[in-house]
Amino acid sequence: MFLPMMKQANPELIDAGIYLHQTGQILPDTYVLDLDTIRVNGAVMLERANEMGIDLFFMLKQMGRNPLIAKELMAIGYRGAVVVDFKEALVMMDHQIPLCNVGHLVQIPDQLLEKIMVYGTEYITVFSIEKLEQINTIAKKIGIKQKVLLKVVAENDQMYDGQFGGFLLADLAEQSKVFHKFSAVEFSGITSFPCFLFDETYTTLSETNNVKTIEQARVILRQEGFAVPELNVPSASCSETFPFIKEIGGTQAEPGHALTGTTPLHAYKVQPEKPALVYVSEISHNFKGKSYFYGGGYYRRGHLHSTLIADTNVRVEDKVESFSDESIDYYLSTSTEHTIGATVIAAFRTQIFVTRSNVAVVKGISTGKPEIVGIFDSQGRRI
Repeated sequence: MFLPMMKQANPELIDAGIYLHQTGQILPDTYVLDLDTIRVNGAVMLERANEMGIDLFFMLKQMGRNPLIAKELMAIGYRGAVVVDFKEALVMMDHQIPLCNVGHLVQIPDQLLEKIMVYGTEYITVFSIEKLEQINTIAKKIGIKQKVLLKVVAENDQMYDGQFGGFLLADLAEQSKVFHKFSAVEFSGITSFPCFLFDETYTTLSETNNVKTIEQARVILRQEGFAVPELNVPSASCSETFPFIKEIGGTQAEPGHALTGTTPLHAYKVQPEKPALVYVSEISHNFKGKSYFYGGGYYRRGHLHSTLIADTNVRVEDKVESFSDESIDYYLSTSTEHTIGATVIAAFRTQIFVTRSNVAVVKGISTGKPEIVGIFDSQGRRI
């Protein structure tokens, strides 16, 4: 998906992936992260967001919840992380990374709620009155007032399987009357997901109906007397979407894929954020006219169409055969045969935290002197 743009905008990363594999420094099924480019991408977005008055919380699930990257982003001025689930929250907590938003997309389980609130999170995204009651009780116990963002959903909103939940817009006016009893909760804002989606026809990002929903929800809560100063507007957060976020009154964005230049938009158009992630594997064997390379990093929504095969001084591109969602990606195949042991380079949309891949964080790529800073598993644990 991203290989043509990678060749154009960051060919040094391809060279580094080949070099690190062929010199035995990384194994097949390793994602290589270009640390220097990630820092530049992060700085570009932070500067633009600051100019528009938009707060940025970084999202690292797609990079394997990597704590080293988190610390680098903190060093250039980010306030902290938004975590996709409670397991990612624990990783960030283990490395003393500030939490800015926990609970969206995955609610905090009962047995971890107090631990996370004691550690401290600026916002908790909430789907239900029951969770508000728990938060209120714990906040009173530990002597704080906890800010929350309400996830609000309307009938025509875009939602993905496995992500259902939230306050129904149609019920919000009545439910909000109950919110006044939660004296240790500050109703700070509204959120939804996804607020932007990629339009392949026009190769641009467009607002979803979810944007109208969060705007309407804020009006309802303000009528009930809640200030609700924040509109959290996630999905495809990047320099391109910041003006749209500002236009609709959004105050928070959560860049994730843009840190590695891998939102769908980045596959089609040159953006301020450059590609900073590549997948490296190896030809394992040939069988019936095809080559098979080691898997482990396949992501079914990744749009992996082609690879670059590097053998000594020869580089060729080949198509990747389609792969069924019902099977385990022990191997992926190319349409023709290649030399066994050759390096395979791929660039596609991924979510490393749902793979079994290794992650190599590498500095010095832009200067032609790649150096591994650390190798981690897909959950952010150093190997």
